[in-house]
Amino acid sequence: MILGLIFLPLTASIFQNFYDKGYIFSKTIGMAFLSYSIFLFGILKLLPFTIITIILLLAVFLFINLFIAIKIRPLATSGLLRSLKLIIFEEFMFLGGLLFWSYIKAHEPTINGLEKFMDFGFVNSILRSTYFPPLDMWYSPFPINYYYFGHLVTAVLTKLSGISPYVTFNLMIATLFAFCFSSSFSIGFNLLKPTLSRFRFKKNMALGFVTAFLVSLAGNLHVIYAFFKPYNVENPKPFWELPFSLVQTNSYWYANATRFIPFTIHEFPLYSWVVSDLHGHVLDIPFVLLTIALLLQVFLSFSQPSTTQAQISKLKSQSHSLKLKVFSFELWFYTLRFALYALLLAFMLAVMYMTNAWDGLIYFLLSILVIAIILRMKKISFYYVLLAITILGVGFFVFSLPFSINFKPFVSGVGVICAPDFLTELKQLGPFLFEKDHCQRSAWWQLAILYGFFYFFVSVFIFTLFKKVKSHNSRQHAKYQSAIEQLNNRTMNSEIFILLLISLSTLLIIIPEFIYVKDIYPAHYRANTMFKLVYQAFIMLSIVSAYVLVTTQGIKKFAAPLFKKIIYVGYFLVSVSLFTLVLLYAQFAINSYYRDVKEYVGLDGLTYLKTSRPDDYDAILWMNENISGQPVILEAQGDSYTDYERISANTGLPTVMGWLVHEWLWRGTYNEVAPRASEVQSLYEGTDMGIVQDLIQKYRIQYVYIGGLEREKYPRLYEKKFAEIGDVVYQRGTVTMYKIRNDSS
Repeated sequence: MILGLIFLPLTASIFQNFYDKGYIFSKTIGMAFLSYSIFLFGILKLLPFTIITIILLLAVFLFINLFIAIKIRPLATSGLLRSLKLIIFEEFMFLGGLLFWSYIKAHEPTINGLEKFMDFGFVNSILRSTYFPPLDMWYSPFPINYYYFGHLVTAVLTKLSGISPYVTFNLMIATLFAFCFSSSFSIGFNLLKPTLSRFRFKKNMALGFVTAFLVSLAGNLHVIYAFFKPYNVENPKPFWELPFSLVQTNSYWYANATRFIPFTIHEFPLYSWVVSDLHGHVLDIPFVLLTIALLLQVFLSFSQPSTTQAQISKLKSQSHSLKLKVFSFELWFYTLRFALYALLLAFMLAVMYMTNAWDGLIYFLLSILVIAIILRMKKISFYYVLLAITILGVGFFVFSLPFSINFKPFVSGVGVICAPDFLTELKQLGPFLFEKDHCQRSAWWQLAILYGFFYFFVSVFIFTLFKKVKSHNSRQHAKYQSAIEQLNNRTMNSEIFILLLISLSTLLIIIPEFIYVKDIYPAHYRANTMFKLVYQAFIMLSIVSAYVLVTTQGIKKFAAPLFKKIIYVGYFLVSVSLFTLVLLYAQFAINSYYRDVKEYVGLDGLTYLKTSRPDDYDAILWMNENISGQPVILEAQGDSYTDYERISANTGLPTVMGWLVHEWLWRGTYNEVAPRASEVQSLYEGTDMGIVQDLIQKYRIQYVYIGGLEREKYPRLYEKKFAEIGDVVYQRGTVTMYKIRNDSS
């Protein structure tokens, strides 16, 4: 809340067309600007990552925002008073979302399972960093080669709050849920222009809530399988081919909704809240919604008539000189305002790229579509499109450069699905790959189950939009005009924006059926491509469906009089049924993962170790209290998704080698990472002191950890050698830790 209040003047100046002045997004803007500043100063080695630096930067941002409020945009910020009730309501909504998911999460706070070790390790490594880039806790002494800006934001909030990271890991999930719900509400609310009419204002509120629930708490229509006998998950069948059975609702497995198409992943926000991995696609949700809101603001701002626009139109009608059009004084203010929005968009695209790379590229495309449509509607020179693309491209490059210089992409090309034989013999042409036996495609009924809810409302939207345009033409007896010009004449700006979301979302769903981005996974070669693309499609189509559900009440007026009531009642019943089904998923998922929400544990994510590995628990607490900086620690190496690397993950101390498959993906090659696993074994089991000391020097190992997993993994562990080259600094139960003497390392 403090971050939001500091950045409120800037936010109100940006979101001038939002009734709430974008209040809820001031928090996200605050997180983005503060974290990026800390990151930039850390990369340049100018300011260390400390609480003093955070407070200093907050003071600078406070001064800038006060200057904006007093000197630059007093009219924009004064409009906040008009919306004070709504702003207070949104603040309590955010708090409610935070408390709600904190309560849910407190019934299973364990930071273990899936990829939680990885995410927690990133956060802890960043917290231990003085400067950036942060060290990879599983591949000493190299930096993290992953999208970690969202983890940096988590670390900034952790350090600012002074709360233990064992708690803030879970609090961040709850915070992200609160952001998702309240930000979606604001987008939905502002899709319709509020009026003094009490009925219309209630309609805005309804649209806000429906948008929030669909984006944050809805699943897909796969939940219908809860009412049929289970199918073989490796060979799914249409539900209508399965026997109906209400008894099966107790055995419905919620995760199948995200793995319904074999060898793929198609998740959505609710699944992310439930499983609670603090992954890039989840950490990016507030920035994604901020960018969508920003694009909506740009669309509303520049697509509506203005005095400046009238001057530009007059100037264009009087002049045939390109130079006069571009460089005239009347265009200067319009151009500057346009450029500033483009620059802000470029910054957000860079933030999304550093948090979850695919999102930056997806919303770069949406930004171009929005800008191009605005300029087409206003009949402004195509050179403005080039100006916008240039600003977006150059700005994106510059803002992301501090991250990119230390990041090596782990993509090896673009694969073509079901490539013909003559191309598979060619194997590769430029960036395109033609691999044999790579012909996975989704069945139509699978896509219908995953996205049928959305496209029911998309169909209704397209139908009513067509009828509106046709009705407008018949009333006006106008000559043929383009659809965009017709919509513009009706000032149907929200409908055009919704149409853009539909177009991009549909493209994102179609792409994985034809191409995939090549990574290291052989059988699941299109899994990540589908995952990253359709996750964003789900968010955008949720906004679309909410808009249609609340605003398209007029479907009955476009029907023939005899069938008006029948059509409307049918539409209403289908809508309610579909809406109920997708929200029903939340009950199955939450109850399954959180054991019916009956056993309250708390938010400390390390509590599970007290009972499962109490000696490791005590040792981890001791290390976090007594070891500063990031000295390298030796611990047992194990496979991905196991309990191995629990020390490095829970402390942020780098180790020689962590989860093999993950490092293989991040480093792009198996040959570089695989030898480290055998070298760790040599360190624990080896008896040749020369080889052991060489490896200790090679990896700059300062601490050796020997616990239960080390003894299980390496049955021939030769501990005596560590006593010869190091000193025991910690010993309790089954755990002994040595610090290597300087003359030995």
